[in-house]
Amino acid sequence: MATRRGKTIITELKPKVIAFASAVGKKEGQGPLSKEFDEIYEDTTMGEDSWEKAESLYLKAAISKALAKSGLSKSDIDIICSGDLLNQCIGSSFGIRDFQLPFCGVYGACSTMALSLCMTSLMIETGAFTNCIAATSSHFCSAEKQFRKPLEYGGQRPPTAQWTVTGSGAVVLSKDGGRGVYIDKIHLGTIQDLGILDSNNMGAAMAPAAKKTIADFLSDTGTKPSDYDAIFTGDLGSVGSELLCELMLKEEGIDLGTVHKDCGLMIYDRETQDVHAGGSGCGCSGSVLCSHILSGMHKGKYRNILFIATGALMSTVSSLQGQTIPGIAHLVNFRKG
Repeated sequence: MATRRGKTIITELKPKVIAFASAVGKKEGQGPLSKEFDEIYEDTTMGEDSWEKAESLYLKAAISKALAKSGLSKSDIDIICSGDLLNQCIGSSFGIRDFQLPFCGVYGACSTMALSLCMTSLMIETGAFTNCIAATSSHFCSAEKQFRKPLEYGGQRPPTAQWTVTGSGAVVLSKDGGRGVYIDKIHLGTIQDLGILDSNNMGAAMAPAAKKTIADFLSDTGTKPSDYDAIFTGDLGSVGSELLCELMLKEEGIDLGTVHKDCGLMIYDRETQDVHAGGSGCGCSGSVLCSHILSGMHKGKYRNILFIATGALMSTVSSLQGQTIPGIAHLVNFRKG
């Protein structure tokens, strides 16, 4: 049975990563990680008549690819756990309905990849589940339409704005497996709110939550940043990454140094791709995890990493009512056996 040390959960069964896959759009396919994605779709509409339908197809593509790579059949999967940025998580529910499998919808905003991994790990730890899929997705156009302005509006984006990734990631977790990559620990985050109001500055809203989660985890486990090959945050971008490092040093006395990497800064070339502060969206950390990070672990580039996906828990309703933007960050400790 899993045990707790502070807020951190140490797994006993060590859920195994037996397969993973990513599916991304044209812009992501032109970035630095282009050779590491499983599927790149030039047509971001996916031949559909709405952005929301297209997003569901990205998710379906990533899950289908991961399942095929796992060698398992659909009937072997106990549950799919997924979420996205759209109202009532329709990106996930419509993308998953054709699989005809039990579905657990989760919402952690851009932290959803880590949240779905935490949930499926706990499901396996109960002994009631053997094989689970954790997934997430986002789409630039569907997110802009929902959270800010319709694309046709053509509003100018400030320097702090981030570009929502069009893409998806899916991981097949299993109780069984060899000595490959596994989940050793998980840490469900605590909401932090420092009063940020600007929906175009989500890095600032999420950085305090990332700081809280990382600091709490290091305290719980008695470890330090240099004990890990890399500490990957989800999509803080340039603004949030700088704030995270400042907060960790000033408030915790911890220097993240060169061990810290951010998925939002890895997925695009900010010099040539006009993404301002970097990437964001559920599909940002989801697609980077299910390409560069897990592939790097399987190849031995990384053996012990922290993956901390960050989310801004806002909605159009809360923003229009003048509410601040709470942040959340969930952590997954992957290790290679």
